[in-house]
Amino acid sequence: MDTYMFLIFVFSVLVFPGLLFTVILSLFTQYLVRKISARFQRRMGPSYVGPYGVLQPFMDFWKLLRVKELVKSKYSMQRVAEISLLIGIACITGAIILLPIGLFNVRSPLDYLVFFYMASVMPVLALVLASLSTPGPYTSLGVSRLLSILTISEPVYFTGLFVPCFIATAGSPMLLSIGSASTRVMELWSHPVTAVILLLSLLALIVALQSKAMYPPFNIPEAEQELIAGFETEFSGPLLALVSLLHDMDLTVSLLAVVYIVLGGPAPFPHFSLGGVVMVAFKYVALLIVSVAIKNIFGRYRLEQALIQLLKYGAAPALAATLLAMAWLLLPPA
Repeated sequence: MDTYMFLIFVFSVLVFPGLLFTVILSLFTQYLVRKISARFQRRMGPSYVGPYGVLQPFMDFWKLLRVKELVKSKYSMQRVAEISLLIGIACITGAIILLPIGLFNVRSPLDYLVFFYMASVMPVLALVLASLSTPGPYTSLGVSRLLSILTISEPVYFTGLFVPCFIATAGSPMLLSIGSASTRVMELWSHPVTAVILLLSLLALIVALQSKAMYPPFNIPEAEQELIAGFETEFSGPLLALVSLLHDMDLTVSLLAVVYIVLGGPAPFPHFSLGGVVMVAFKYVALLIVSVAIKNIFGRYRLEQALIQLLKYGAAPALAATLLAMAWLLLPPA
């Protein structure tokens, strides 16, 4: 790797689309969630810190970072929790480089599997390990509920992205490559059969994203009336700031993955064009508005209700999309 490519790599990891860009976009996403939710509830939302309150999430994050961590139990392992959360943030930062966003794009066959492992599996493991490092009765119950929900939502999310990525790259040397899939997936929307497959995948992904973000009606792991703050109960100060940032970064990268793998990213405009940037932003905000609308319309499910709804509206469409994709690829055209 020559000096120029090394500098591009460092810039991509640390600035765009790496750590700095991901953190800024995550905090802005939190701002949009809070602002749109406030409109649904006839409130103002963030309004005073920065233009239109856009800097309020950053100020909240900064205040938590400056607060001293209170260790309430001799069994708490604060350093383990901090390291776990930082590893989760690092994995998400590395995963976003696999999306065709920046100047330095890592593209290879089967890179979708690496992306899913870094962007979805590792943050969950980091969050669970950090929660169990600060033990408590509410923490344990919150973690158990979280794992119960993610047992269904993570496979649904994986399948919802896997099916479009697979059928878009089938027969290509770049099988299951996110970059190749994002450039070809718009062609699939023009065919009636593959359009149905993509619609089923998109439906499953919307349900899975709602569950991954722990938004209503799937905010069971942190039900205030039952579990105080659930798996976050023992967090305060810098730990709570890192947990909040990890959650927002997870949601941000998950939305970007849907935008690029299922909705074609900047298509029909070229990459790095003004129209392409506007199109990516439009698709991203549209998905976020759908998620926030569901968040404010529905009440919280009980655990068994949530699992049933995940199976009905998440797993079932994902399975149907998988079967249709197999039939589309294996059966000869009429």
